[in-house]
Amino acid sequence: MPGNGNSRFFDELPVLEEFAGVTDFSSYRPLPLDWVLAVADVVDSTKAITEGRYKAVNTAGASVITALLNGLGSHKHPFVFGGDGALMALPGGRNEEAVEILSSLVVWVSEALNLEMRAAIVPMADVRNAGYDVQVLRYRASVNAVYSMFVGGGSSWAEDQMKRGRYLVQAAPSGSRPDLTGLSCRWDPIPASHGEILSLIIAPGVDGIGPRFKSLLKDILIIVAQQARDGHPLPPEGPPLTLTTKGIDPEARATASQGHLLARKLGIFAETMLAVGIDYLGIPIGSFDPKRYKVEVAENSDFRKFDDGLKMTVDLSAVQSNQIEDLLVEAAASGICRFGIHRQPEALMTCFVPSLDARDHIHFVDGAGGGYALAASRMKADFRPSDAP
Repeated sequence: MPGNGNSRFFDELPVLEEFAGVTDFSSYRPLPLDWVLAVADVVDSTKAITEGRYKAVNTAGASVITALLNGLGSHKHPFVFGGDGALMALPGGRNEEAVEILSSLVVWVSEALNLEMRAAIVPMADVRNAGYDVQVLRYRASVNAVYSMFVGGGSSWAEDQMKRGRYLVQAAPSGSRPDLTGLSCRWDPIPASHGEILSLIIAPGVDGIGPRFKSLLKDILIIVAQQARDGHPLPPEGPPLTLTTKGIDPEARATASQGHLLARKLGIFAETMLAVGIDYLGIPIGSFDPKRYKVEVAENSDFRKFDDGLKMTVDLSAVQSNQIEDLLVEAAASGICRFGIHRQPEALMTCFVPSLDARDHIHFVDGAGGGYALAASRMKADFRPSDAP
């Protein structure tokens, strides 16, 4: 595709209807040469998780996507959520805006969540000069939600460059705030229905993405498909609405105006009470139907994705989890893959809901006990993207 910064690139991407098609890499399309990758993550997220702060870590990760989509005024940019961070591909002409947004986000994460975030803008030209690529397609999770999948090694390379201190965005002045409208963290953790929540990352080994790696992914997906709804961690009727206070603090810090944190917390609690009451009565209020909304939450969630490797947070039996781990241990020993697994009793969800009237609200799913961040930490610590062909 010519490097013309095509604003229609997202609209023209192929759309998968079946998730198994993510392993058909001929369907992906390369990003235009003049595009950039906006990438950010929480520094030392593992430590924050061990301190019981994974809700805050997930909020920080989802805030990257929320801030960029709000600040750029369009939802038509390919992105992927990684638990403790996120990546978004943008036309080069939006570069300066993205830098400003990420700069203010770094400050907000520090001052509101007491976490350290780093962010970077990496040009696609540099990705390709390093011998990698970023190719994208879309997967239709539901009639209302479409997520982007990435292959080519470029997103992993960009993240690694950021961690090495390259392409970093400088923090904005203290008190700077991005637009985080719609960032919501009100759901309680969702307990496993089939045994345990498995957060899984499978990346190519020394052989790269070849026939053996593709075959391994198909075998894994077959095991997961044995479970109802492909191991979806949310019930089909959606998560229960409960009068919880666990997610109020991070959401209030994301959406409160300066000096009005307490008022925003009270407002969120009141909104939650109203939603629980409406759900209990089963009566829609205006255009908001809580039962329909909860079904859409489950349908729209991103519990599985491909981002230079297969990433899933699924509800499986211990037997199925063991089968998957046995396959991966054998494959890793043969150089086919690298992998990380973390098992926990619950899933966690962080949401971007710009409007209750819209039906394309998106929901980021992770494991509630460390999820993708701990799974990633358990992969080979000495690996760098440049080690693989």
